[in-house]
Amino acid sequence: MDLRLAALWVLVALAGAGAGWWLLVAVRVLRDLPRIPRAPQGLDLPLPEVLPTVSVIVPAHNEQVHAPRAARSILASEWPSLEVIFVLDRCTDGTLDALAPIAAADPRLKIVQNHDCPADWAGKCNAARVGAKHATGDLLLFTDADIEFHPKLLRATVAILKHRGLSLLSLLASPRVRHWFEAVVQPVAALMLMRMYPIPRVNDPKNPRAFANGQFLLFERGMYEKLGGHAIVRDDLLEDIAFARRVRDAGGRGGLCTAEHLLSVEMYESMSEFHRGWKRIYLEAAERMPSRLRALALESLLCGALFPMAGVAAALAGSAWGGGNLEPLATVTMWLGIASVSVFVIVTAWLHAMCHAPVAAAVFHPLGAWLVSHCLMQAAGDLDARLPVRWGGREYILQPRPRGGYDAPPTITP
Repeated sequence: MDLRLAALWVLVALAGAGAGWWLLVAVRVLRDLPRIPRAPQGLDLPLPEVLPTVSVIVPAHNEQVHAPRAARSILASEWPSLEVIFVLDRCTDGTLDALAPIAAADPRLKIVQNHDCPADWAGKCNAARVGAKHATGDLLLFTDADIEFHPKLLRATVAILKHRGLSLLSLLASPRVRHWFEAVVQPVAALMLMRMYPIPRVNDPKNPRAFANGQFLLFERGMYEKLGGHAIVRDDLLEDIAFARRVRDAGGRGGLCTAEHLLSVEMYESMSEFHRGWKRIYLEAAERMPSRLRALALESLLCGALFPMAGVAAALAGSAWGGGNLEPLATVTMWLGIASVSVFVIVTAWLHAMCHAPVAAAVFHPLGAWLVSHCLMQAAGDLDARLPVRWGGREYILQPRPRGGYDAPPTITP
C-alpha cells in the first residue's frame, strides 16, 4: 500500500475531526453566551431602599507593589457605606509602609497586622478569618491584593446579589496581560477550567455545579456566619470552590458572573509561578481525581495541539502530493486541512478575545494547550506519588479522592 495514501487518509480523519471539534465548541459557546451573566448588567438593576454596608477584606502577604493600587481602587468605589480591611499576613516587606499614608488619608481603610498562623490553617484562609472578625458590614467581600476595582463594581454586584437572592456572588476577573504566558497559556487554562465548570451550570438554580473564584467572594453575612466562616474551609487549597459547595449544601444560592471591565487582576510574575498556581487549581477543581486530570490533559493535547497541527500537515501534504491516482484524495485533504486550520484560528481568536487576551496570541494556542496538558498530567502524577503541593508558605500532602469525595482534608506540613 502506498504510504502516502495511508498518510492522506489519516490526515483527512484528523483534520475533519479537528474542524468538527472546533465548530462544536463555537456552537456551544454561542448557545451559552446568552445565559452567561455579566457584572455590568447589575448597573441596570434597582438597589434596595436601605443600602447595606460592605466590608471589603483583603488578605495580603508581601504585596507592597500591588496593595496600594488595590486599596485606592476599592476606596474609589461609588458606594456610600464602605469599610476596607487589609490584613497584612506575616509580611516581611514594605506593605505596611506602602499602605500607611493611604489609611492616614482615608479612615475607611483599616490595616490589621497578623503575625502567626495556626498549624492546621492555610495562611490566606486564616488572614481572611482575622479580617472578618474586624468587619462590621452587612455584606462581606473577600478579594485579593492584586486586583483593581472599577468605581461602579460594588454598585453592580450588590444589585445582582440582592436581585437574584444569592448568598454568595463570585466574579471571573479580567486578567491584565503583561507576560507572554499570560497571553498564550492563560486563555487556554481558563477555558479548560470553564470546560469543567460551565458558567450556565454554576448558575442553574435547579442543579448548580458549585464553583466560585477567590478573587471576588461577596457573601451575605448571615450565610457566612451560618457556615462558620473560614473555619469550614481552613485547610482547603481552593477555599473558593469549597465555600461554593458549602453554600449549596447549606441551602443557599451561589452565583457567578464575568466581571468584564469592572474587575481586573494580575496573577503571576513568572511561568513557574503560573504552573504551580494552575496545578493547584486543577488539583482541587478535579476533586483530586488522577483519572479525571489525565482525561483532561489528553483532551487539551488532542484538541488544542494535535488537531490544528494535523490541519496544517493536511494542507501541506495535500498540495505537495497531488497528481496521478492520489489527485482526488490529495485535493480533498488540502482543502479540508485549510478549512480545519481556518475554523481553529477563527474560533480560538474569538475565545482569546473573550478572555481579554491578545487575539494574535491565538496562533500560539497549540503551545498553550500543550503546556496546560503538561500541567494537568503533572498534577495527576503528583497525586499518585503523594508529592507535596506548596501554597501560602505551607506544604500539603494530598490524597487522591474517589468521585464526589471532596471532604477529605489534606495533610499540612510547615
